[in-house]
Amino acid sequence: MAEASPPKLLGLATAVPPYRLGQPEIATVSRQLFNGRCMEIERLMPIYSNAGIETRYSCVPLDWYLQPAGWKESNRLYVENAERLLVATADRAIEEAGCEPEEIDAIVTVSTSGITTPSLDARLMNLLPFRPDVHRLPIFGLGCAGGVLGLARAAAMAQSRPGSKVLCLVVELCGLTFRNQDRSKSNIIATALFGDGAAAAVISCDPEADAPSLEAWGEHTWPDSLDVMGWHVEEDGLGVLFSRDIPTLVRDRFRDVAEDFLGRHGRRLSDIGGFVCHPGGAKVMDALEEVLGAEAGGMTTAREVLRDYGNMSAATVLFVLHRSLAKRPRGEQLMSALGPGFTAAFMLVQP
Repeated sequence: MAEASPPKLLGLATAVPPYRLGQPEIATVSRQLFNGRCMEIERLMPIYSNAGIETRYSCVPLDWYLQPAGWKESNRLYVENAERLLVATADRAIEEAGCEPEEIDAIVTVSTSGITTPSLDARLMNLLPFRPDVHRLPIFGLGCAGGVLGLARAAAMAQSRPGSKVLCLVVELCGLTFRNQDRSKSNIIATALFGDGAAAAVISCDPEADAPSLEAWGEHTWPDSLDVMGWHVEEDGLGVLFSRDIPTLVRDRFRDVAEDFLGRHGRRLSDIGGFVCHPGGAKVMDALEEVLGAEAGGMTTAREVLRDYGNMSAATVLFVLHRSLAKRPRGEQLMSALGPGFTAAFMLVQP
């Protein structure tokens, strides 16, 4: 019996909202907002210049962040802008895949920066001509790991139904989670890191397709690590939670689980041609390069995406993948991301 074809990445597209924000102007607004309200603001100001970020994109103008906004209004903006970005990315990914919306058999939708019921994929059914019998899987709570894990769930669905086409959608509007009255250090650091963006991919087990293949995927969740990354639910919205120890956790624990994942699929780190890592921040990138054996500053594509877009949570690693594939890399690529749980997500991509 012939070996089944692995899932192929037939189309991949990314999009950002219209407001381009420079890091220096964000720093100026943050000083204006927190001065007199946070004793640590001057001590924290270097984070804006040290983050490795030059620009980010937002679905609202910069002055929106100066005024308090309730959860209801922020979430309304989340739904409205998420729909717009997902339509744009879905259209382009489907076109690149050489198919029509009516040919999509399943939709996986990943987002953790807002909530809506009916889910975003259900809303998209009214905006694009998908078939009414399309399978839908909305996923909430994966955080920054959602780009890799969403792609993995979509690949598994394509594998379970040979010949089907699965659309994976990822959108994160991190800026809208900003809580104007929150004076915590985590909230201030978040203003130096996070941006908005979306991505879409079409996946199918098509043996005839000349497209990158998704060879294997997996994840590791460390026990007793719920306080490393996630949300606090507050009266005025979602409060950011992330530990200052994440770079240390990467240095101490990441390589072992990466090698374990590779070993389960008959590979070693020395077999990997390149790394497609979620750039959570400059210090996390330093730690990843160190433990994976890349030269300091060597993960250039991930650092370029961080510089140009900031940390867009789950969407970011798909921006890195999109830019990496455009460079026609040699050898199998290891995708990875870290998210709430605390979880490491992995995928092997053959360009």
